[in-house]
Amino acid sequence: MLLTLSTTHSPATDLGYLLHKSPHKPQSFDVSFGLAHVFYPEATEQRCTAALLLEVDPVALVRDRQKSSGEGRSLEQYVNDRPYVASSFLSVALSRVFGAALSGRSRERPELAARPLPLTARLSVLPCRGGEVFLRRLFEPLGYTVTATRHALDATVPEWGDSRYFTVTLDATLPLGELLSHLYVLVPVLDDDKHYWVTEDEIDKLLRHGEGWLASHPEREVITRRYLRHQRSLAREAMARLSEGDEAPEPEDAPSAPDDGEVMLERKVSLDEQRREAVLSALVEHGATSVVDVGCGEGKLLRALLQERRFTRITGMDVSVRALEIASERLKLERLPDLQRQRIQLLHGSLLYRDARLTGYDAATVVEVVEHLDPPRLAAFERVLFEWARPGVVVLTTPNAEYNVRFEGLASGGFRHKDHRFEWTRAQFESWARGRAERFGYGVRFVPVGAVDAEVGSPTQMAVFSR
Repeated sequence: MLLTLSTTHSPATDLGYLLHKSPHKPQSFDVSFGLAHVFYPEATEQRCTAALLLEVDPVALVRDRQKSSGEGRSLEQYVNDRPYVASSFLSVALSRVFGAALSGRSRERPELAARPLPLTARLSVLPCRGGEVFLRRLFEPLGYTVTATRHALDATVPEWGDSRYFTVTLDATLPLGELLSHLYVLVPVLDDDKHYWVTEDEIDKLLRHGEGWLASHPEREVITRRYLRHQRSLAREAMARLSEGDEAPEPEDAPSAPDDGEVMLERKVSLDEQRREAVLSALVEHGATSVVDVGCGEGKLLRALLQERRFTRITGMDVSVRALEIASERLKLERLPDLQRQRIQLLHGSLLYRDARLTGYDAATVVEVVEHLDPPRLAAFERVLFEWARPGVVVLTTPNAEYNVRFEGLASGGFRHKDHRFEWTRAQFESWARGRAERFGYGVRFVPVGAVDAEVGSPTQMAVFSR
């Protein structure tokens, strides 16, 4: 399956900065269903084209019992169009390979990421259940000029007529992140199928990637229904939330959860899912396969890591026994197949004491943890993580205190959660992170998470330390 993205913006090679992929070398990435290759057929100042080629492993699809496609339909497991056409596999690849661009972020060209650019997307083979008319009803209200070439079912047998497959070109002037979001949602809608089981998590993905356009789209009901694989209860919930214009927190967040205050405060900007996407993107970018989540809490990030086959060794550690019990239930550890169960473990332990079990990992994640530590104890935590565990990569997120003025109902100078011991400004966080990087032999870069406000920055700040 081939997708190409082109621009005539000058200089056109800025497309490489937006996609976080260099035009000067081809790259390949492991995805759960095979390989994704990124290369540039052309890269000049006048025009630049990036290609995403998916190499789907059909044998792995049959062996993967967690995938829904072909389940109970033995012939379809071996005779299908999945390796050749745009489908939900493309959405997964966009999220994993172009995650930063999909979320509208660019380290080197942040202002360009938000700017409308002349863009062309070409899908080599796109299944359209509903035909060209439905294809146009989806994309034209979003401002695209649609060119569609329908393929014959079999060119050697013309009497069989046309197939449901099209080569589609989409032209528009818009930010790259918006185009990728449209493809992320609408390609599986046109295919009217997904290669994995759809759960309540898909509602959050739909609303996040549909933010700003789905609620007003004339076909929003059919988009919602098809995206959620015609599961009526999920579609009803998604439509209700679209009508309210409010993205509620994940259904799994029970009212008694210890971080409810923070989740409720941040739900309008959907930070919970965005943080996980940003962390996963950083881990994939650095090629990590073994990860320890320090202060794993109730296991949301662990679940996302477990869904990616590239992560072969996953460990969650927390000081709270109750949080680990909830994580075990959420991950359904007792019911996992043996091979899956061997990939993950939960550890009870403190973040403030040297622990040999934390060594030997490619990466460590510390998601919304440091602000719960008393400042005098930070030094011990730093040595445990950077000096003794010493992973190749550390991905750490924490609230941006400057953004708190944008939260309605939060008292001036107040913290987002009653258990926070401090919250850093951007300058304070960068000063702390640069100091730890220099002391322990790491480099560090900073990534905003969430919508960036011109005055106060993003709601969450993330540092990626690399050794």
